Amino acid sequence: MRHNCIMTLNEQLAHLTKGTVDVIPVEELKKKLEHSAATGRKLRIKLGCDPTAPDIHLGHCVVIRKMKAFQELGHDVIFLIGDFTAMIGDPTGRNATRPPLTKEQVLANAETYKTQIFKLLDPDKTIIEFNARWLNAFTPEDFIRLTAKVTLAQMLERDDFSKRYAGGIPISVHELLYPLAQGYDSVALKADVELGGTDQKFNLLMAREIQRAYGVETQVIMTTPLLEGLDGVEKMSKSKNNYIGITETPDEMFGKVMSISDTLMWRYYELLTDVSVADITRMKAEVEAGQRHPRDTKVALAKHIIADFHSQAAAQEAEAEFNRRFREHQAPTDVKTRTVAATGKVKLVDLLVQTELAASKAEARRLIGQGGVRVNNERVSDAACELDTEVTKEALLQVGRLKFLQVSFG
Repeated sequence: MRHNCIMTLNEQLAHLTKGTVDVIPVEELKKKLEHSAATGRKLRIKLGCDPTAPDIHLGHCVVIRKMKAFQELGHDVIFLIGDFTAMIGDPTGRNATRPPLTKEQVLANAETYKTQIFKLLDPDKTIIEFNARWLNAFTPEDFIRLTAKVTLAQMLERDDFSKRYAGGIPISVHELLYPLAQGYDSVALKADVELGGTDQKFNLLMAREIQRAYGVETQVIMTTPLLEGLDGVEKMSKSKNNYIGITETPDEMFGKVMSISDTLMWRYYELLTDVSVADITRMKAEVEAGQRHPRDTKVALAKHIIADFHSQAAAQEAEAEFNRRFREHQAPTDVKTRTVAATGKVKLVDLLVQTELAASKAEARRLIGQGGVRVNNERVSDAACELDTEVTKEALLQVGRLKFLQVSFG
C-alpha cells in the first residue's frame, strides 16, 4: 500500500471507504484527512472489541483490515479491548440480557485477541488500550453525569431495545449503560474516527453524542458490512460452521476459499483484499467475457488471503498442495493416521462415525449419498458399503475435499 505522501487525498478517501456501508459524515472525514495532511497531526482511529470470544475469523477481519488501511497511511490506530464493558455485555442484536463475563475470562480472551490482530496490524504501531483504565476510575457522580447526557427516548430508538420493550422482554438497567460507556471511550481516547460493523451503528452514533456533550470534537463513524460465510447466505459464524479462521493452516484456508461460489468471490475480493474497486470491476468484466477463468481468479483470492495471515511462500505451497490433491487426486502429505479395533466386515457408515469424520450415522449416509465419501480414492455411493478388514488392512478415508484419515485395522 502506498504511503499517504504518495496517495492523493481522493485516492486515500477511495481506499479508506472501499467496502464501507456508512461513513458519517463523509465530508467530515475528508476535512480531517486534509487537516492531517496540512499539519502532520495523525488521526486517532478507534476500534473497540469486547473479548467475548477468543478466536477471530475472516468475518471479524473486515473491520480490522479497515484499521490496517488507516495504519498504513500513517495514522494512529487504537485497538480498544473493552474489559470493563465486556462485564456489562453488549446488548446489540440480543433478545435477552447477555450474561456478563468474569474478569478472568475477559483477560484470557483479550490476550488471545492481541496475538491474533497482529497477524494484520503492525504491533509496533498499534496502541492497545483497556477501557477499565478510565471507567474503573469513575465515581458514582461521574456515572450519574454520564447518564444525564442522553434520554430514555434516545435509548429506545435502538431497535433491539424497542423490540424487547414492546414485547415485554426484560431490559436490565445496566444494559443501558453499555452504549454510554462505549461512547465515553471515544471521549477518553479523543477518537477522530471509530470503526465498527453495521450492527454497531447505534453505539457509534451514540459516541458522537457523548463526545459533543463533553465538548470533544466529534468522531466520524465508519461501518463495514457483515461478511457472508462460505455458504454465501448466513453471516460468517463459527456456530454456523461456515467460517475461515485466521489461525487455520494455509491448506485449510485455500480449500475453503476455493469452495465458495463465483458470485461470493467478488464480495471477498472487496472486503478481504487491498485490490482496488477498479481492478475488481475489470477482473469481473474479464470473467464475464470469458477472458479470465473464474477458478484462476479464485486461486488469486485465496493466495491474497493466505499471504495476509501466513506468507507469500505459504500461499504458493498451499496452491501446489491443492493442485496435487485435487487435480492429481492424491492425498495430502500430512494425513493423520488412526488404528481401529475391528475384525471381519465393518460398515462404512459406522466407521465414519467412529473416526469422527461424520457426526452421526444419518450424516454419514447423507455424505455418501451426495458422493462426498471416498475409500482409497474411489467414490462410494452405496450407504450399505462394508469393508472386509480381513482383506483390507488399511484404508484411506476421504470426506469432502478437506477431511482425510488413514485407517489401520487391528
